Amino acid sequence: MSTTYKIKEIFYTLQGEGAQTGRPAVFCRFTGCNLWTGREEDRHKAICQFCDTDFWGTDGVNGGRYSAEALAAKVASLWEPGLHQGKPYVVCTGGEPLLQLNEPLIEAFHKKGFEVAVETNGTVEAPKGLDWICVSPKAGTEIVITSGHELKLVFPQPGAAPNLYEHFDFQHFFLQPMDSPEREQNTYLTLQYCMQYPKWRLSLQTHKILNIP
Repeated sequence: MSTTYKIKEIFYTLQGEGAQTGRPAVFCRFTGCNLWTGREEDRHKAICQFCDTDFWGTDGVNGGRYSAEALAAKVASLWEPGLHQGKPYVVCTGGEPLLQLNEPLIEAFHKKGFEVAVETNGTVEAPKGLDWICVSPKAGTEIVITSGHELKLVFPQPGAAPNLYEHFDFQHFFLQPMDSPEREQNTYLTLQYCMQYPKWRLSLQTHKILNIP
């Protein structure tokens, strides 16, 4: 029996954060997260209460239930026709995409010529074949993905100090100011930390600054 993937939304945009900032990409947002039930009345129980993303249901743009082949075809259809100079790039995000993303889907994306990236909280083992792994740790969780391309920590998080993760095996280490009513203060604290500890680089949510998806 083939796997059915539940997708919140799929859209073409620019990557707004981290090492791939500014790169054209198709974002494929998977439904569901293992750190929150998704019920509004249970939001206070969420581990990452600062989450700013709607990842429940299949009612977003191009949302629905797909087979691996159908999902890869839909993602490919959103890569702008005629763009042949850059490597097609799909970012699998959520919620927590690794609850669903598996090797057959990665293979289907590869057959369409895509480089496959994942944005994960790092609490679920990653399947083989991913081209780019970005882990964003959340306080109070057990991180099982301790190596990859990019670690992006929302800062400040009580219980998730940067020094807890700096021994992990990643190519890039980013701090990203928490988007909250205290965003200005959080940005200042992030700047100060990066200047004091140069292992860490600043990541900004440029898609919010540019008002793009």
